[in-house]
Amino acid sequence: MSRTRRTDEGRGRLGSVLSGVAVALGCVLFLGGFAWGAVQYQPYTVPTGSMTPTIGSGDRVLAQRIDGDDVRRGDVVVFKQSTWGDLPMVKRVVGIGGDKVACCKEGKLTVNGEEVAEPYLPEGQGAAATGIPTTTVPKGRLFLLGDERSGSLDSSVHLGDGDHGSVPRGAVKARVDAVAWPMDKFGLLARPQGFSDMPGGISQPGPLRMVVIAIVVGMVLVLGGAAYGPVAKRLGRGRGRNRTQEAAGVG
Repeated sequence: MSRTRRTDEGRGRLGSVLSGVAVALGCVLFLGGFAWGAVQYQPYTVPTGSMTPTIGSGDRVLAQRIDGDDVRRGDVVVFKQSTWGDLPMVKRVVGIGGDKVACCKEGKLTVNGEEVAEPYLPEGQGAAATGIPTTTVPKGRLFLLGDERSGSLDSSVHLGDGDHGSVPRGAVKARVDAVAWPMDKFGLLARPQGFSDMPGGISQPGPLRMVVIAIVVGMVLVLGGAAYGPVAKRLGRGRGRNRTQEAAGVG
């Protein structure tokens, strides 16, 4: 057996081993990413346009399962409040227990007397369709508004229901991290900086980016490793033909 053939066989065995490792690692990352995502996230379809333009009616979102105690101002949350309806709802938290929420001072929402920048509102729309009298959010509860203030059935509409239109933290099921569908809106939701200087600050994104990276890298490794065999075989046949032709020329 020639030295060249022995070298080719050695490379072939090494390539096969590396291919198998790539496929195995890819499967772990791909399946592990999906499992991680399934534990952390739940998909929801938003039934109304009350969160336009951030989230439109019929949009599919990915929401991280969290405890109500982890909610921060500015979060877009999925919650269920029996006095508001039987279906899960999606709104933005603008006040937490102890906050004084009011609107509007120079067209701005205020929390504890501080004006809040709200770049997520529809262009040209004010901070509230009607005024919100200074309202103190009860302890352990949340004050929520839709981004589309003119048509959102939110805390501003339920002010007379008791507890000043707020909902308990325990009503929160998840925090929206991203819009998954339609594709032209696909991406992580921006954390609103208007609340960042307030006590407790704003929440940090969940692990969705890492979940997606694990799935994509896993898929690339599986496909790359699986493709190695056919590619290596085709290249090997090509080298074999070249050596045969060279030998025939020498003879």
